[in-house]
Formats: sequence, C-alpha cells, structure tokens
Amino acid sequence: MTTTPDPRHLQVDLGERSYTILIGPGQLGTRTPLADWLPGRQALVVTNDTIAPLYLQPVLDALSGLQVEAITLPDGEAHKTVASCERVWTRLLELRFDRSCTVIALGGGVIGDLAGFAAAAYQRGVAFVQIPTTLLAQVDSSVGGKTGVNHPLGKNMIGAFHQPRGVIADTDVLASLPAREMSAGVAEVIKYGLIRDADFFAWLEDNIDALLAREPEALAYAIERSCANKADVVAADEREQGVRATLNLGHTFGHAIETATGYSTWLHGEAVGAGMAMAAHLAEAMDWLSATDRARVEALIQRAGLPLAPPRSMTSEQFLQLMAVDKKAQGGHIRLVLQQGIGHAVVTDAVPDDRLRATLNHYTDGN
Repeated sequence: MTTTPDPRHLQVDLGERSYTILIGPGQLGTRTPLADWLPGRQALVVTNDTIAPLYLQPVLDALSGLQVEAITLPDGEAHKTVASCERVWTRLLELRFDRSCTVIALGGGVIGDLAGFAAAAYQRGVAFVQIPTTLLAQVDSSVGGKTGVNHPLGKNMIGAFHQPRGVIADTDVLASLPAREMSAGVAEVIKYGLIRDADFFAWLEDNIDALLAREPEALAYAIERSCANKADVVAADEREQGVRATLNLGHTFGHAIETATGYSTWLHGEAVGAGMAMAAHLAEAMDWLSATDRARVEALIQRAGLPLAPPRSMTSEQFLQLMAVDKKAQGGHIRLVLQQGIGHAVVTDAVPDDRLRATLNHYTDGN
C-alpha cells in the first residue's frame, strides 16, 4: 500500500484572511483540508471541458455527503468573459445557493480568475477555493486574490480582489499538461527570479531542462519557491499599491499581444515571455540592465521554449494604444516594470517616449 507524501505548506499572511497553499502529489482527491475550507455545505465546482473528464470526479468524491454541483465551461482564454461569469451566477441562483456557499475553481488561470470573480460578485462575495491544474496557475494566478475577466479592449480590465480560502496545488496533474502549456507556466517562474530572487534565477539556469522534463524534485522546488515569492509580495501589498506591481514584469507588453491577437492564438505565458524579452531590451537601453544580463534573460526565455518577440503583424502604434489602457496606466502615462539588474525590478512611468518607441520599433520593423 502506497501512502501520499505530506504536502508542503505555505502561508499567505493577510491577517484574518490568511490562507494556506498546499503543494505536492496526490492532493486532488483529499477531503482534508478542502472540506474544512467550506463555510457551509453548498459548493459549486467551476471547471472546463478539458479538465472535467480528467479531474472533476476526484474533487466531487472528496466532498461526498455535501451539496456539491459542477458547471463545465468551454476551455480557452477567449471564454474568460462576463458572459461565462453569468453562466456561473445563473447556476448558483438555479441551485438556490446561499451566502454560505463556496465556489471551487478547478482548472488553469482562466477558470481561476473567472470563478474567483463570480464568487466575488455573487451575493456580494462568497467563499472561494483554488485547485489550479496548470503550472502557470499553481505558481502565480491562483495565489493573491486577483480575479477578473477580459474585455475586447483590454485584458483583465473587469475584476475584483477576492482572496481564496485555500489553494491546493497537486503536482501530479502536471503530468497531463501539454508541453506548450508547461513552457507557458515556466514564464511566470522565470519572472520571480528576474524581479526579486537572483539566486532562484541562477538555479533555473542550471535546472531548466529538469523542470521542463517535470522531474519531481525540480518541479516541487520551483513551485514552492515561486509561491513563497508571490506570498511575500501579496502579504506586503495586497492591492497592488506598490511592490506588487513588479509581479507584472513583461505583462504590459504581453497583455497588448494577447489583446491584439484576440486572446486566441497566444497563451498568456507565451505573451509574458516575449514581454519580458522586450522589457529587457528597454532596460538595457535605459542603462539599467547590462548586455550580459540581457543575454542571460533571453537565453533562459528561449530555453524554456518561449518566444522572444511579439507577432510581426503588430505595429508600434498598436502597442502604444493597447498599453495606454493597461491597468497600470495612470494619468495617461504608461507605467512599466523594468529590471535594474537580475533580481531587482521597479515600476516606472519615466521611460522617455523615444526609448519606448525605439524598443517597439525594434520588434515591429518600425511600423
């Protein structure tokens, strides 16, 4: 008889709203602590048509004896919309779920963000649990309470801060993750090394192949280190008034790519990978990042199987228009996260227009 190893525990310290992240194999179908996180007996599992056949039943079985229902949505970023949220709200109302109910997100970042926003708005806020099934969601989007949906004019422009009651990151589910999705998740892992953890970046340079091969020790270490970095930042700045904005390294460029491509052809992590390369180019132009460090950044992004440039169909003017409506923009100024060496990043709105345009022209043939 085999036993499930004890999971790693991380705490997100937010006072009375603090919660635990569990990381390890064999956690998906365990009743404890999942059932303990539910304030009542009603729960709606929100998942998609890719994940449901694989992992929905173990979650339902873990909560047997409670009133647990499920709703399955189409897979993909294109379905991260208010219309999808309305389907969740309608189902909650049809079931007559009250304010003690819990919404459980079973899926990747799209499901987590969407289900979290649905929970934040239903009856002005009900409990929410994250069970992320992609690397990107396990290391980033499931932690921190950012929820929301996309709009044709901008990514994640409609949403709310709504912290989960807990996060279960079962590393076993990553075995079924397509290689492209795995690489997309590694983009967010690399980000933590770039913005605040130079030692972790160096570890990634030495272990990126093991991570992509999903070697258990490398995988568990990378998830735990990423979540620890995210938890520290969220505890210090829950609502992104300061240091939390550095978690968006590469995202202003990346969100523009996703919006321009209609949330349909580029994965979020792929857009972030290209965005981090663009940010490194700009940081070097600002004399904030050495040519050697920029080469290290680009080399690791490329080794992770991520793009180093946006679609050639995009223009500089298109980038500028989309970046101007990014959530970080303030007072008409584009705010960017840029590196000042590996392991340190800052948020700035003081990038000269000619420098920004030069970087955009470099990646768009000057169009």
